[in-house]
Order: sequence, then structure tokens, then C-alpha cells
Amino acid sequence: VAQRIAVLRDGKLVCVDAIAHYTSEQLVTLMVGRELGDKIDLGVRQIGELALNVKGLGRGDKVRDVSFQVRSGEIFGISGLIGAGRTELLRLIYGADTADTGTIELGFPARQVSIRTPVDAVREGIALVTEDRKGEGLLLTQTISANIALGNMDSVSAGGLVNARDEMSLAQRQINAMRIRTSGPGQLVSQLSGGNQQKVVIGRWLERECTVMLFDEPTRGIDVGAKFDIYALFGELTRQGRALVVVSSDLRELMLICDRIGVLSAGRLIDTFDRASWSQDELLAAAFAGYQKRDALLSEAAPRT
Repeated sequence: VAQRIAVLRDGKLVCVDAIAHYTSEQLVTLMVGRELGDKIDLGVRQIGELALNVKGLGRGDKVRDVSFQVRSGEIFGISGLIGAGRTELLRLIYGADTADTGTIELGFPARQVSIRTPVDAVREGIALVTEDRKGEGLLLTQTISANIALGNMDSVSAGGLVNARDEMSLAQRQINAMRIRTSGPGQLVSQLSGGNQQKVVIGRWLERECTVMLFDEPTRGIDVGAKFDIYALFGELTRQGRALVVVSSDLRELMLICDRIGVLSAGRLIDTFDRASWSQDELLAAAFAGYQKRDALLSEAAPRT
């Protein structure tokens, strides 16, 4: 609807011009200061030994007999249509829901672990950054320091009392590490942008030694500049040897950042693609395959008249 556009980057005005002079890709380049190509350089990474081994995980008709492996230093993406079971799968791994079938193994050599609640998951070094950060990931009426300390009470409290100095120090460490744009640890989380709110959620987990990190729609609702910050963080986390599982509705995003992509369809893991072999058409075809098979089976089972 606009005739002219102004672009701000890092607090500076970098462009005021007629919008007809620019494509959407050129505007993105102005916003983030670099081109959004077909690849993102996440830096030198070393994919190591097995970190997570999911075997036959299932719950009702939402997740059906799903198996996959993720290695340390690897980014494993999960794609699929809405309702395919992506979020439900992460919740099973994290213990937020109870699986009907399947096992989870961690580390190398692999050891089977029992994860029935999120407490079990955190104890075993599994973190989950939820899709609904405002409803499930943050206390919006509390400060940045309170939110980051929320998952690290053992390090900032004693005898049931929170040490305010330790809480502020912990928060400031993550504000600096995550480059959270804020007036200070005492600022309310509700006053932050979506991207900075997401950094608070991730910063909370970085204070713990989590070897497996699950991300559900990590860049939903944040601006394109903040997305690049999150991608750069993923690169740093993998260099630390952590294994990342990333669910995203944005197929292009997964193709930019992932080493492998598994496609869920109607609750089943249809196929897993390596970076060297995938194409957008193949990924989309796999996303529909489970529904086509389900519909065919239902058609065969329907009574004939």
C-alpha cells in the first residue's frame, strides 16, 4: 500500500526511497546488511558421535512409530504440514506428553533413558524452546532476570531464597552473550521485541549443560534481522557439540540451516533427506505422502454400496 519506504538497521536510517525501486530480496539485504542466499555460513562445525537416538516413538494417531538419530554438532530439521505431528513429537521427547510406545537413547555409547516428565528431560540434558513463547516459555509480567533465572534456581538460590545479586549477574551474562537489546536485566519481558523475547528463552537454557536442544518454530513472529542472530547462535551451539532438532513451517529456513531434514506426514516420518540430495519438490511430496496413503487405506476400508 506504500509509495515510499524507509529502512532502519542497527538504529540507523539506511534507506528512504520509492518502494518501486526494490524487490523484496533487496529490502531484506538492506534490513540485515547482507544477502539472503541459498546457504548461510554457520562457521566451521564438526559433526561427531551419536547424541540422540529416537526409536519407534508413538502416541495415539498423532505420532506413529517415529525413529531418527541426531549427532553432536548436527542440526536436524523436521518438516511437514500443520497437524503432521511435529510439535507433538518434540513434546514426547521432552516428556511434556507421555509416549505410548518407543524409547529414547542419549550419548555415545548410547544409553536408554526414561523420560516421563520435563524434569526427567532437563536432568538428562534435553532442552525445549516451545512454539508459544509467550504462553509457555515466558512470564511476561516478570523481568528478564526473573525469566532467565527461572530454569536455573539451583544456581541463584539457597535455602528457598533467591539471591538478587546472583540473579542479576546471571541475566547480564546472557544479555551480553545473546546480544539482547534491553535497558537492563530489570526490564519487563513484555516490553521486548519478539526476537529479544526469544533470546531470553534460549538464554535461560544456555545456562544449563544441555546436550540436546529442541526448537519448535524458533523464528516465528520475529523480524528478519533477529532470524539471522538465531541462525548464528545455532552455529555456535553446534560448535559446542550440542545436537539441535529444529521444527519449522518455513521449508526454506530448514534448507538454509539444516544438515538433514526429516519429513513428518500424518504422524509418520516418511523420509530423511541429506543436504546434498534434497530438493524442495521432494520435501513437499514427502509432506503429502502420509496423507495420500492414509486416504487410500480409508477408501479401501469404506463399505461398498
